Amino acid sequence: MASAVYGAPPPGLALVPEGARQLSPFVVGAEALEDVADGSLDEIVIAAPASAIERRYVLAQALRALKSGGRLVALAPKDKGGLRLRRELAAFGCEAADTARRHWRISAVRRPAARTQLTEAIAAGGPQVPPRLGLWSQPGVFSWDRADPGSTLLQPHIADLVGVGADLGCGVGVLALAALTSPAITALALIDLDRRAIAAARRNVSDARASFAQADLRADAPALGGLDFVIMNPPFHDGGAEDKSLGQAFIRRAAAMLKPGGLLRMVANVGLPYEAVLAERFKDVRLIDQAPGYKALEAHR
Repeated sequence: MASAVYGAPPPGLALVPEGARQLSPFVVGAEALEDVADGSLDEIVIAAPASAIERRYVLAQALRALKSGGRLVALAPKDKGGLRLRRELAAFGCEAADTARRHWRISAVRRPAARTQLTEAIAAGGPQVPPRLGLWSQPGVFSWDRADPGSTLLQPHIADLVGVGADLGCGVGVLALAALTSPAITALALIDLDRRAIAAARRNVSDARASFAQADLRADAPALGGLDFVIMNPPFHDGGAEDKSLGQAFIRRAAAMLKPGGLLRMVANVGLPYEAVLAERFKDVRLIDQAPGYKALEAHR
């Protein structure tokens, strides 16, 4: 039986078939749901995204990939889209059987012979150029349809960089584009966990000095070392929940990648506790700019 799973459904809420193909964009090396052939899956289990546009896109792609009569199980916390699942699946022509457990809603359907609104949902949630951003992006990617204020704050401070560097958590390439205005940069590695962000960055950053990699910087970072500089706007949410340790892990990874004397320039929300870990791994840590809610920091290894 051809089966797949999207994301990480909590144990005990949905049975993931043994050997199911992982399709999450946040799992390094996973297949892309978009690349699964039409009508090729018997079953798919989806930990549904919280964003409505992204969630409808994933559900529509799954229904496209299922065989007629194939089984789809989608689940989400009640306050993060779970209460909408049944209605959204009904709009695609499905009759869902709903259950509730541990503050989650679980909807199970069989793919109907006639499906509706798939094309519209896939177009709305697929790769696009949002007018306010002006770059390739996709719903579900960080700050997908507008410039992030933190990145905007840091941009003027990364146009004078020199040598070989990395953009950690690069997103769609906003900081990389600003940095690569410096002719003194010889190479810049763009790294992000989100496969969709890397795909968008490849389209946005055509500079030959740029390279791209999907990686989890908490675990399997690319073998980069001896860098002259690192730039970053590190994440502080994991699966929708705030996680301050993410940014701290990025700081430690940046320190490991930099050569002695190498430069880190980063931005963060003012309330995030990064100064202590910066002081552990770097010298000469200083504030270089600030704006309501944000701080830009510089540090030398």
